[in-house]
Amino acid sequence: MNDQSAPDIDESKAPLIEHLIELRQRLLWAVAALIVAFGFSLYFADEIFGILVVPLTDAFPAGEGKLIYTKLYEAFFVEIKVAMFAAFFLAFPIISNQLWAFVAPGLYANEKKAFLPFLLATPLLFMAGAALAYYIVMPTAFRFFLGFEGEVGGMTQEALPAMGDYLSLVMQFILAFGVCFQLPVLLLLLNRAGLVTRQQLKGIRRYMVVAAFALAAILTPPDVISQLMLGIPLILLYEVSLAIMWFGDRKKREAT
Repeated sequence: MNDQSAPDIDESKAPLIEHLIELRQRLLWAVAALIVAFGFSLYFADEIFGILVVPLTDAFPAGEGKLIYTKLYEAFFVEIKVAMFAAFFLAFPIISNQLWAFVAPGLYANEKKAFLPFLLATPLLFMAGAALAYYIVMPTAFRFFLGFEGEVGGMTQEALPAMGDYLSLVMQFILAFGVCFQLPVLLLLLNRAGLVTRQQLKGIRRYMVVAAFALAAILTPPDVISQLMLGIPLILLYEVSLAIMWFGDRKKREAT
């Protein structure tokens, strides 16, 4: 007797060449989105950089502080980097959508249901980490750095940050916090795949605390404040991941 129910997986069995053609089409859409986003971001590069400069502006006393560039071409390349940085964020929804559209037909319905929350959580967690860096960590760190201004040996010690160095520092902060905030996604995916269990992760908790601060020391500037502001959220995210696993295990036990 033929089963008339809907198939659990897409029945399309396209040959390899058709998959490659589809992959090329998806990549072209992704690249096109990135190019359009880059052009848009380049047009508004000054405004975007102005937003990135706000934490430093607020750290200086009112009306003081300035950015300099020590190479004639530095300001130009700063705008290019700003545009590329912003373009990736603007184009990410389209890029991720093209990736999902290519991968989804090869997944079972239950696999799609299990994977989709992780796909949605990834940009949200990244934005949460970036927001923490922008609104809390960077202003605090910059005020700490600027605290070294003053008189030293009868001479004035003044902070004159270069545009390129400042942009690199801001990108380092945002990327470090955004990427590290993907920890729950990584741990829950490993747990869902059966590679690690909640009990195993609980057993290495003390080592993860050390690893969190070691990673923070590598990814942030060499000041204790920035390292604590990344290390402590990492530990909290680790504990949140364990709590989510506990609820998942409890639901499985109740279902059996």
